[in-house]
Amino acid sequence: MNVPFLDIKAQNSSIASELSEAMGKVMESAAFAGGPFVKAFEDEFVAFCGVQHAVGVSNGTAALWAVLMAMGVGPGDAVITVPNTFIATVEAISLCGATPIFVDVEPGTWTMDPAKLEQAICPRVKAILPVQLYGQMADMDAILNIADKHGISVVEDAAQAHGAAYNGRRAGSMGTAGCFSFYPGKNLGACGEGGAVVTDDAELAAAVRRFREHGQSAKYYHDEIGFNARLDGLQGAVLSVKLKQLEAWNQARRENAAVYMELLDGVPGLSLPRIAEGRTHIFHLFTVQHAERDALIEHLQEKGVACGIHYPVPIHLTKAYAHLGVPAGSFPVAEQCAQQTLSLPMFPELTREQIEYVAGCIKDFVS
Repeated sequence: MNVPFLDIKAQNSSIASELSEAMGKVMESAAFAGGPFVKAFEDEFVAFCGVQHAVGVSNGTAALWAVLMAMGVGPGDAVITVPNTFIATVEAISLCGATPIFVDVEPGTWTMDPAKLEQAICPRVKAILPVQLYGQMADMDAILNIADKHGISVVEDAAQAHGAAYNGRRAGSMGTAGCFSFYPGKNLGACGEGGAVVTDDAELAAAVRRFREHGQSAKYYHDEIGFNARLDGLQGAVLSVKLKQLEAWNQARRENAAVYMELLDGVPGLSLPRIAEGRTHIFHLFTVQHAERDALIEHLQEKGVACGIHYPVPIHLTKAYAHLGVPAGSFPVAEQCAQQTLSLPMFPELTREQIEYVAGCIKDFVS
């Protein structure tokens, strides 16, 4: 049996007529760059996230960059984040001219460890940027309490957490702002690139809107240096269609995760995801850990099971950030994550038969 890591074709085919109709309306109106279809999606995403404002942008990296720029982060400043993330989290900090400061993560959830946060705070820190990793939110109450104590803003990287919740509050709604990616493989994925910023701060939302339009307050009136970071109309229309399905798709992912948990519980040497109390995990990825990760991946691939590594190199050990001079061993939990984590097939259309096959292959390897 061949089990894909992700099956975007299956998802899109289930709503093909709705997608075609939505795209057709954009074509008829020629509202390609921003416009009414983007505005409609922004309004719908506001309601979904439980916030006051949503601003569609070109991708998740632009969302992070735009927020930090709108908050005045710049040269001489620092932003605290985690090393086990996609590089875009840290690139956004660098694009502002600021310096990333890393803190380690909690075992099991692999999200920012609040116990390590306070010791990383210094006068240069302008923001804290927790990553809601794999579909589960970080310990936001603890992070926000520390941030409030020091008068520091919190920006959520919610690129993997569309619909995740912390004690009933949706990802993106707890910090000063939340940043989303709509890369096609996300739980809410466009048919191309896309992103969004959500916030309750009207001034911040207005600043992000200016940034995405070359710093314009009105056409050809540029108040500041910005960027071309608009969400296009086709993607806005697509996202409106898909947002209606997101709750059901997330529930299907949770059900698939429960089957994995049932079948893999007690497998020697295999660590399963930990769902922290009060958190709603939407399983963008289903990640496990094993000391012989690379050999296990090779075994699974030989059996026709596609899998991934998220992420093989912590950011502080990449060539891109070697200039920071942070040595190996600085963040042992994140570094263990890089060495031992693998992501198993996870998507709403995954069948029990496929999950049973994957679990059987893992048990064969361990035995």
